[in-house]
Amino acid sequence: MVKGNEQIVLSRRRLDSRIIAGVCATAAVAALVGGAFAGLAASALGDLSGAYDAFDLYLFRVARFSLLQAGLSTLLAIAPAIFVARAIAQYPSFPGRSALLQLFAVPLALPAIVVALGVLALYGRAGLITALPGFDDPRSWSGIYGMRGILIAHVFFNMPLAVRLLLHALATVPGDHWRLSAQLGMSGWTVFRLIEWPAFRAALPGVAGLVFMLCITSFAIVLILGGGPRATTLEVAIYQSLRFDFDPARAIALTSVQIALTTASVMLLSRIGTPAHNHIHSIDQGHRYNRPGHADATLGVLLVGSATIFVAAPMAATVISGFHADFARLLGEPAVWRATATSLAFAAASAVLCTALSMGFVSARWSASRSGRPALSRTAWIFDAGASLVLVVPPIVIGAGWFILAGTAARISLLAPLLVIAVNAVMAMPFAIRALRPAHDTSASRHDRLCAQLAITGLNRFRLIDWPVMRQVLATAFVFAMALSLGDLGVIALFGSDSVQTLPYLILSRMGSYRTADAAGLALVLGAVCFLMMTLSGWIGQRESR
Repeated sequence: MVKGNEQIVLSRRRLDSRIIAGVCATAAVAALVGGAFAGLAASALGDLSGAYDAFDLYLFRVARFSLLQAGLSTLLAIAPAIFVARAIAQYPSFPGRSALLQLFAVPLALPAIVVALGVLALYGRAGLITALPGFDDPRSWSGIYGMRGILIAHVFFNMPLAVRLLLHALATVPGDHWRLSAQLGMSGWTVFRLIEWPAFRAALPGVAGLVFMLCITSFAIVLILGGGPRATTLEVAIYQSLRFDFDPARAIALTSVQIALTTASVMLLSRIGTPAHNHIHSIDQGHRYNRPGHADATLGVLLVGSATIFVAAPMAATVISGFHADFARLLGEPAVWRATATSLAFAAASAVLCTALSMGFVSARWSASRSGRPALSRTAWIFDAGASLVLVVPPIVIGAGWFILAGTAARISLLAPLLVIAVNAVMAMPFAIRALRPAHDTSASRHDRLCAQLAITGLNRFRLIDWPVMRQVLATAFVFAMALSLGDLGVIALFGSDSVQTLPYLILSRMGSYRTADAAGLALVLGAVCFLMMTLSGWIGQRESR
């Protein structure tokens, strides 16, 4: 009887330690976001009339453009993705299918600033497209800046993502449906209406909501391709009001509207649901017994070919323009090496912090939900809310609050490394949690009772039980978080300086000084490193899932 009571005490102690880890992670995220809000609130209280006056026509014009570009980007990404996904699904084993899906996964691995430079290298006035025979006078080309460039870049990012998620939706169609449609001799339109469209319709709200959220919080794309006040979103306007105008009152007004929009978007997204599939891993398509007709097949080839060219062309332009850089001179510049070292150090620190926070949230949620104590079980949602808080508050908003709170240039320079690391870690957390949770929950369900009986707790449990099971998925989360942090331009755009530079910030600086060849070369290096890291993350994840 005494031994049983000891086991219960040990089990509760282990349970409490996991919940304490989750509480610490929640407190860290709350301190980061709360500090930003404190800075915004203190500045607003000090200048209430200025903050009130900032709600002018300019603010509402910027808010309207933010919603318009996000809505159009979502429509232009989702509409073709439906038909491209359908065309790919019609041939589950055609030659090159795996390579095509891998190509569609590449945009996820590319930093936004690299994609923006690729779009400029392809569609700009001095881009590759102006060298085509139809462009006798490149000066007649109106350029790519403004709404046009923003939409192209957003569709480049999100159309391949939507295709992969919609292919997952088609993969859920039971094989009996395909067999029955072949036996009944259904035409292509009937198959689409009765079988494919219901699968698409179930997934579309979540896919569209995800794409809309990515577009409305886009920063680097709009900053580089916006081209002026008429094509400015709320996040870019916040950056400009602090970095160039130092107008905290306007920044506060813009931030409040941005938070309102993202909160409404997240609430809507939570109601309609999001896809639960991991778009990094392979997509298995069920066998289809009916063959598409000649017209369907021809249209499918045209759609897939056009989508492939659309996705591959900016990547090719990035490589071609990058090779025109003087790498020998760039490699001899101390600023390049300092920016590279700073980027790698910040990214590694962010990845470590992200993985630790994510494990805290995941383990605390599991322990609270399965504690057997009703009061504790009801608090499990807190750990989900803490992990999802970053979806409501974009990085530039957190940066704006701390920028105002810091006040002086010396404090801003001191805060820059810590804030860049912390914000990048928190922004990568939803992806890391998504990778860690299934493996953690499976391991915990198998080993919790045995560990309680053998009194294996703390570091001993992690070393002997959890690490052998979760090391691959932890590596996946770490590499993925590091790749996301390496290419981020959000907070460093506010806090960067000559003394604190990352590769994305250095690329932006070279573009600002019209050294486009240097920017293209550095973007090629950054894109290649991020792509290799994302590929490594996907490879580790696929090994873990076998």
